[in-house]
Amino acid sequence: MQRENDIRTENKLKFHVFQDERFVDLNLYQYGWERTEPLHSYGPHTRNHYLFHYVIGGRGTLYAEDEAHKIGPGHGFLILPGQPTTYVADQFEPWEYTWIEFDGLRARESLSLAGLSRSQPVYTPQSREAGRLLQEQMLTIVNHPEASPIRQIGQAFLFLDQLVESSAAKREQSQRRLRDFYMKEALSFIEQNYQSDISIEELANFCGLNRSYFGKLFRDTMGESPQAFLLHYRMARAAQLLAETTYPISTISAMVSYANQLHFSRAFKSVYGVAPRTYRQTHFVQPKEE
Repeated sequence: MQRENDIRTENKLKFHVFQDERFVDLNLYQYGWERTEPLHSYGPHTRNHYLFHYVIGGRGTLYAEDEAHKIGPGHGFLILPGQPTTYVADQFEPWEYTWIEFDGLRARESLSLAGLSRSQPVYTPQSREAGRLLQEQMLTIVNHPEASPIRQIGQAFLFLDQLVESSAAKREQSQRRLRDFYMKEALSFIEQNYQSDISIEELANFCGLNRSYFGKLFRDTMGESPQAFLLHYRMARAAQLLAETTYPISTISAMVSYANQLHFSRAFKSVYGVAPRTYRQTHFVQPKEE
């Protein structure tokens, strides 16, 4: 079912698309609220980003990983990127839910702390009040699509924080302190040196770890290899420069460590699906006149 970027039948559906792609750590893609019809279904389908639904009322079933999860009021469910799923509202008590589709460099770690994963997609709050606060955070985003991008992203961070803090399956960070320390060191190194031709060996050495162990630790924490993460980080920075500056593409290529512009264009297209020049044409933000 293809939905439009608007608000339809105020008492049935609200649906909005977030139009700003300049945020790297956490970004929104679309969000909304719906009071579904009996047996309303979506799927089988796969998403490119994380999609979280919080059920306000009614009941339904999520079909994922060959399992059926019955989900009612005060609970929620997570769909991961690339995961085939189908969800169906109950015939007699159809769902009312709100949802947010999001992604970013910090998304996977937060969801892991909330105890949510491909094999454990159902959110259960620690208390009814905790779930109500999560619902409020989500509806604040849904009901204020006119807010500035920075305010919306700030609200998205509050939503993610409440999701972690309210989850009955929350994992204590203290049990992961050493691993978190290594990852913070690695991310800090990447943020400060992505413009240079750094190697994974250098990254592992900076953290004081064996390369193979570092690679496993990084993948377990971030959900992808250090090489893939570094590629995505550089291309996200390049996308930001393409959208916000008038630097020549050759300059941007060098700014994200690609001396060869052709190699940069290929890498950018592998991540965003279009060439850098095409991306700039469709995403460039015209500076406001003073």
